[in-house]
Amino acid sequence: MKHTFIFVFALAIAFTACGPATQTGEQEAEATLTAVLSPEEQAFLDNLASLCGQSFRGQETYMAPGRDSWGHLDFVMHVTECEEDHVYIPFHLSEDTSRTWMFIVENGRLRFRHDHRYPDGTPEENTLYGGYSDGTGTAFRQHFPADDYTIELLVDTLGRQWNVVMDEAMTNFSYQLQYHGEIVFQADFDLTNPL
Repeated sequence: MKHTFIFVFALAIAFTACGPATQTGEQEAEATLTAVLSPEEQAFLDNLASLCGQSFRGQETYMAPGRDSWGHLDFVMHVTECEEDHVYIPFHLSEDTSRTWMFIVENGRLRFRHDHRYPDGTPEENTLYGGYSDGTGTAFRQHFPADDYTIELLVDTLGRQWNVVMDEAMTNFSYQLQYHGEIVFQADFDLTNPL
């Protein structure tokens, strides 16, 4: 009886080992790259991509008291690169071309990053900060609270969050920065008049 039990137990282990194969590291990486966004995040990325190849003029529409205004600068956003897994939007302030807004599909989530570079293309010290969508957005509005990388990089105690908003008619694009739930900076871009 004891030998029969051991044989049946060994047979069960053998059948279990012949079950579905586990994913290799390469398969897991591929699954991560193809993980899908929520319908709202995908629709938001698609709305951004619909602007591809166009540039739009904007302006500072709010700056909190005590902060240096950028109102005297020329604001232009260029929707330059639109792929299935990312949309890149260089944002120029007059002659300063150091900034690119990056909307990236990462691990099945939508991530927003700020890529800051020197004129020679090398990254600045404070770059790639941002956050993941918080899951409460729509096809026209997404919220990106600061992620762990950003909090560490910027030594952030301000509860930063970025909101990117397009109206449903796709006539306006807003970039908002919040501290502790209050907007401290907003720029708006006119989507009705491409440059």
